[in-house]
Amino acid sequence: MGQSIQQRYREILNRIDAACKHAGRNSSEIVLVAVSKTKPDEDVLDLIETGHLHFGENRAKPLEERMETIKNEEVQWHFIGNLQTNKIKYMAHRVNWIQSIHKKKALKEVEKRAAEEGRIINVLIQVNISAEDQKSGCDPEELEGILTYAQNLKHTRVQGLMGMATFTDDAEKVRPEFILLRELRDKHNHLNGGAVDLKHLSMGMTNDLEVAIEEGATMVRVGTAIFGERSY
Repeated sequence: MGQSIQQRYREILNRIDAACKHAGRNSSEIVLVAVSKTKPDEDVLDLIETGHLHFGENRAKPLEERMETIKNEEVQWHFIGNLQTNKIKYMAHRVNWIQSIHKKKALKEVEKRAAEEGRIINVLIQVNISAEDQKSGCDPEELEGILTYAQNLKHTRVQGLMGMATFTDDAEKVRPEFILLRELRDKHNHLNGGAVDLKHLSMGMTNDLEVAIEEGATMVRVGTAIFGERSY
């Protein structure tokens, strides 16, 4: 019999704790986003029973459905997938975080939809740190313009940056990508103010979360290692 979701979850927490100790950090600095894509609501509810409250989805429709069926108001819902601007309206009523903003047009739409709902939505600006064409994210040189635009928003809060590293079994290969995201954050900290507060770095997944934490991650996104292999 395989491990339960709760057992796998505790293993990830132990990995995060060990990585933080190694890096001289406190594990309370790290937000674990459990990525539940394609998994049934029962699996998410199992994890909520442990006290876990941050969940991510990478497609708008499943996220919308999940937010409708799981009514726990304490849960923080994260959209982490490739963002199509026309999908924002389907999540604006409930989503707490959109981690994959990569252009001003998307920020403008989030602001519009959040205002209609009378809400404030937290966002991260996704930067293409792997320089792979198939990965979403703005180019590093576009970041300043996006953040400058965001400063005056009223219903959108830019809370940091997000990056998706090259997928590899060798975590050391992606260390430079994590360093790049941290350095970009530090370089743009002078733009903090108004709706911009670059306090979060969302980077690192199952294969490389230790390296990400060593390089300053405050959010890590873990799916398979908690919920098991996905069925497609």
